[in-house]
Amino acid sequence: MNQIDLAGQVAIVTGGAQGLGFAIAKRIVASGARVSLWDMDAKLLGEAVAELGDAARSAEVNITDAEAVADAHKATEAELGPVSIVVNSAGVAGANHTLDTYPLDEWRRVIDINLNGTFYVNRAAVPSMKERNYGRIVNIASIAGKEGNPNASAYSASKAGVIGLTKSLGKELAGHDIAVNAITPAAARTRIFDQMKQEHIDYMLSKIPRGRFLEVDEAANMVVWLVSKENSFTTASVFDLSGGRATY
Repeated sequence: MNQIDLAGQVAIVTGGAQGLGFAIAKRIVASGARVSLWDMDAKLLGEAVAELGDAARSAEVNITDAEAVADAHKATEAELGPVSIVVNSAGVAGANHTLDTYPLDEWRRVIDINLNGTFYVNRAAVPSMKERNYGRIVNIASIAGKEGNPNASAYSASKAGVIGLTKSLGKELAGHDIAVNAITPAAARTRIFDQMKQEHIDYMLSKIPRGRFLEVDEAANMVVWLVSKENSFTTASVFDLSGGRATY
């Protein structure tokens, strides 16, 4: 494992108690930073913090609540110090339906978590980063946000929105030493698969030229560089993790 130096920094990882978020948090801690895991699952948060040790803290946060997000950010800085790294990994797959039969409440839920939640977290984190003229933000999008997956219009649209948000914010902050980037992973075999039909899982696998799903540590390896000081120039960009699926 290549060593990335994040010593003395403080990170927030949403969805940090499980899946991609936990793998990223684990690699961030291994690189010397302290981390606050934000998640809604208290049991998993406890288990995650216990595994990561003294460098980790946790907060039960519903990212669809803008006020709660702002309060959690203030509490994290009060406890751990200035937050210089934010990784937005919290998200849901949503139900699989054709667009014309997609349940309206489910559409709103997916957009609220995946897109609005990412907006609220970015919005809370940016002011203090601007004050210190330093920060690194990575928003987890998806290959579905580039190409669109059939029977997953809500998820595809929400992740396309995350890509657009990232590009916009990255350009807004380009005059500061604040990098805002997104990654577009192919599916990884995490608990998000529990929300999907088997035929949808099979479809996603069939589209990956490498012939396998993403390993969570592979995502963590890319993210930890993106949130490091070594990433001093690239911003408003999208980094592919699709195993060859992406065509652009």
